[in-house]
Amino acid sequence: MRLRGVVTSAVAGMLALTACSSSDAGAAGGVDAQALSAAVTTDAVLGHLVELEQIAAAHDGNRAAGTSGYDASVDYVARILRDKGFDVQTPEFAFDRFDVHSQSLRVGELAPEIVALTYSPSSGPDGVRGRVVPVPADDTPGCEPTDYDGLDVAGAIALVDRGSCTFADKQAVAADRGAAALLVANNSPEPLTGGTLGDAGAGRIPVGGVGQADGAALAASPGEATLVLDTITDTLRTRNVVAQTRTGSTDDVVMAGAHLDSVPEGPGVNDNGTGVGAVLETALALGPTPPAANAVRFAFWGGEELGLLGSDAYVAGLDDAQRDDIALYLNFDMLGSENAGYLSYDGDDSDRAGSGPGPEGSAGIERTFVDYLAAQGISADGTDFDGRSDYGPFIEAGIPSGGVFSGADDVKSAEQARKWGGDADQPFDRNYHSPDDTLANVDAEALGVGASAVAYAVGTYANSVEGENGVPVGDARAHARTTE
Repeated sequence: MRLRGVVTSAVAGMLALTACSSSDAGAAGGVDAQALSAAVTTDAVLGHLVELEQIAAAHDGNRAAGTSGYDASVDYVARILRDKGFDVQTPEFAFDRFDVHSQSLRVGELAPEIVALTYSPSSGPDGVRGRVVPVPADDTPGCEPTDYDGLDVAGAIALVDRGSCTFADKQAVAADRGAAALLVANNSPEPLTGGTLGDAGAGRIPVGGVGQADGAALAASPGEATLVLDTITDTLRTRNVVAQTRTGSTDDVVMAGAHLDSVPEGPGVNDNGTGVGAVLETALALGPTPPAANAVRFAFWGGEELGLLGSDAYVAGLDDAQRDDIALYLNFDMLGSENAGYLSYDGDDSDRAGSGPGPEGSAGIERTFVDYLAAQGISADGTDFDGRSDYGPFIEAGIPSGGVFSGADDVKSAEQARKWGGDADQPFDRNYHSPDDTLANVDAEALGVGASAVAYAVGTYANSVEGENGVPVGDARAHARTTE
């Protein structure tokens, strides 16, 4: 799971798959959403996680886009679906691969851990030398030019806190004010890993991340620093995996997706083997020819950790009619976090936090998940559409979206710990974007709940996308997407 980015170049993915019309969709009672949910067992999903972890172990410990581990992950998912009888496509797209040759930071006697943000321009092997200039924290740290008023940052290394705006925006503001480089201090105790500028073309100055404590120490004792972020970016190609049922109306396609790539730092079993396993097992349980009113399309995205590249390439490759044929998109990214939460994307913006509501129909999707979890005795919380996962391009296209989520690097509150158990004031996933994102650190109980919710929602909307928790159809859909 990674911050929103922009695809530098992409080819059209699979635009649409051939399926029967609704009149051909076998009327044998439709899909039983509850039975489908029960058929997606925890053990079956865990079996996919075992396979993905073994793939990572055989390929340098990760399944990152552009690596042999990712290619093996694509082959595994595509083979399983083909063996079940699905017509599977693996459309390619281009992306920029980012590597770090060396990274270090020294300020006097301090040598804080530093992590280059993805797509950071290179400092070269000799690095950048300059004064560290802390930028005072406010509600939008380092996001506004006025944050630098009264500071002499020309040729300096600016230090800002994480939060509010993207890393790319922070570095652009710093560059405009003349900074030679930028340090971003995390807003939680862990080192700032997994950050990205989103696009190889966005970077103007070297950008690295430090942990919260190191950021505070640097702010308290700024001095002359040497920052080495010796990086390189090159262009490669990678693949998505897309499969669709052969029954159901192609005028109201139900999409369910999960990103298949890991970060380079680890095997990505929770992030996002859990989402992959749940979506894959739902596809297998549903089968390629269910008695569904609506076609169901399953997608496994590449390059999410580099900025939602696979899903962005896919949506960008659709024409207007093909986009309009997608009734809704369900996204599943991290379902088995060690200190798990039970979160549903806040389609109606009832939490009044962050980015606002999703496109019309997203509120109904949220209710579908919240009601399902309530029936399991779980009171779900909302989570913001903050742009950090593959729903992003679908929302931008006006497609109603939703999903469930067990939490990433945000901190579980005391109230949430009372509701769900686990440790308050600790991240939902203490192993996020690390080598410890392994099967041993997956909460199997939370995974089972999340996977069953995936299947229930897919089964529900395969039967109908209308009704109280439905989405716009026909002329109402065209109107809603025109006015978004």
